[in-house]
Amino acid sequence: MASQSLSSLLHRTSIDDHEEVLRSANAALAKSKSDTYSQNIKVVALLKLDRYEDCLRVFEEGGEKLKKTAALEYAYALYKCGQLDKAIEIVSRIVDNRGARHLEAQVSYRSEKFRRTAEIYEDLAKDQGALDNEENDLRINAWAADAQLQWKGYPEYVRHTRPTRDDLEAFETVYNAACLSIAKGEFGQGEILLKRAKELCRTSEDLTPEDRDAELLPISVQQLYVLISQGKSEEAESILQEISVKDYSIPELSTKKIAENNITLVRDTAANPYILYKALHKTPESTGNDRLFDFQSNIISGNFNAADLLVQKYDGIIRSTSKTRSHAPCPSIEPGINLLSVFNAAAHAHGQTGAKALKAILPAVEKRPKDLGLVLTAVQLYVSTGNTTSAIATLEKCLGLLEESISEQDKEVRFNPGLLGILVSLYKLEGRKVQIRTELGKAASYWRSQAEAPSSLLRAAAASLIYSADQSDLVTAGELFKDLYQKNADDRFAIAGYVASQATLDYDKVASQVNRLPATTDLVSDIDVSALESAGISPSSATAAAALASARKRPAADKEGRATKRIRKSRLPKDYDPNKAPDPERWLPLRDRSSYRPKGRKGKQRAAERTQGGMVTEKTEEANAAASQQGSQQRTQANTSKKKKKGKR
Repeated sequence: MASQSLSSLLHRTSIDDHEEVLRSANAALAKSKSDTYSQNIKVVALLKLDRYEDCLRVFEEGGEKLKKTAALEYAYALYKCGQLDKAIEIVSRIVDNRGARHLEAQVSYRSEKFRRTAEIYEDLAKDQGALDNEENDLRINAWAADAQLQWKGYPEYVRHTRPTRDDLEAFETVYNAACLSIAKGEFGQGEILLKRAKELCRTSEDLTPEDRDAELLPISVQQLYVLISQGKSEEAESILQEISVKDYSIPELSTKKIAENNITLVRDTAANPYILYKALHKTPESTGNDRLFDFQSNIISGNFNAADLLVQKYDGIIRSTSKTRSHAPCPSIEPGINLLSVFNAAAHAHGQTGAKALKAILPAVEKRPKDLGLVLTAVQLYVSTGNTTSAIATLEKCLGLLEESISEQDKEVRFNPGLLGILVSLYKLEGRKVQIRTELGKAASYWRSQAEAPSSLLRAAAASLIYSADQSDLVTAGELFKDLYQKNADDRFAIAGYVASQATLDYDKVASQVNRLPATTDLVSDIDVSALESAGISPSSATAAAALASARKRPAADKEGRATKRIRKSRLPKDYDPNKAPDPERWLPLRDRSSYRPKGRKGKQRAAERTQGGMVTEKTEEANAAASQQGSQQRTQANTSKKKKKGKR
């Protein structure tokens, strides 16, 4: 009866005041607490009044029946209260409900599951008949999801490239497009789009003055970040005058915290680190559904810890970071966790760098060899001191322990593309090509057995293995290239690699793929060889090849069948005459030549003594013996004179 009276009341009247609806629902529930219809009306009224905690209490009192009847409202209340995982679990069960898909995309976005968010918005946009007035909202949210994918490190899943004319009509879309450009590092393009977004926001007729000020704040804060990154300090100061966090009514503490952080860093607070420390810790923490995204939180936490280091709070940093890390998995590839290890190492080093800092943190590396943040800090310090070999050994020891582990998580960390990129870079510094090929081959073998393999790593591994002389490596490279082009039929890099790896093994297998490659003439058709040569570039490859071929031609043989050898001019004497026959005894010492004539009596006597096959007389033998004895005495005296005397000098 209570539900019928409430239903008839709502049908007969038009109530715009949600408080009045709530009072009517409470009155009906006072007569029957288990009235599901009245409970449903109450939770909707509470949601309209932004009383999300009270709404959840009603759901808990109503039990499972109410949660199933009003599943969408229940999921939305969980989302607004920050219980994101539970909200996704509830809303994903709702089928054939477009509103539920919108809610799931929003909750996934807040949970930083941006790939799922982008997939949902793409599916919603495909249903043209159900779009109605959603097209603009879908465009705005899809751009936001792509910007977050870029920030998160998944550029291969970004669907948007450049904003279209329709995208440039709304300031929200332009702002999200600017965020995507900034995430890519295109600060110039981002600055232009932010100016466009600010202009559209200021001229919008759909916003109240309060809403306009609230929308302009994040745009100005983003502009400030872009100008700081570009080093445009004067323009940053002008933007700083537009930002007044205290005057604006900002419901989002996360936006306010970012604004305070950027403003503090722009102002000259570095001269006194204690002022910087106080300014950074002034803004209250944002929690629940209003918390910062991971990449934002990591930067803010890094600024806080850096300020703590400046004021020499070493013991405090060690305690706080150690406590947080003790509850986190180890090893971990999460940036926030590894960043804590970096600051923990910096606190142990007490502000020292180089070899002194290494001496302070190496004991910690021995105790925690799987702590990636700590290990990479040691690697960086080794590299800064020029000791690349020790850096490689430190990283190899960590990766070796991970590879020996039976944990699947350790295996995934072991072959993380970022870690492998660091190891490969270190190998390149020392020219270890074999180790590079081995590491990339092992990583490719691991990731091929996984559901989602990083394509960038597979491309690098295939490109490295293709230069190997081992036939098994060529086979592996061909399989990798084949997997890549099967995923993307237009990937010419993968097709060319597949052909190159298999052409020497089995040409018939890749014959059909050769025609898909662009012709060489097409690749060089827009190259002006004459302009390159006039600009100082070496001649074209064809000219160089022809010159090389002519230089390597063998000279013609003489009448006797022997090839004449060309002699360089630099090896010929200055008075060389090609018409004059050279002396056949020119290679002999002067005294051994037939034309040698010694001068003086002693010279003739020495020449006679050296003559082989000449007449030997008694006088000659006596002279040779005397000369030999005299030489022996001279050597003995010389050796005796070189002996050091004992005792004091």
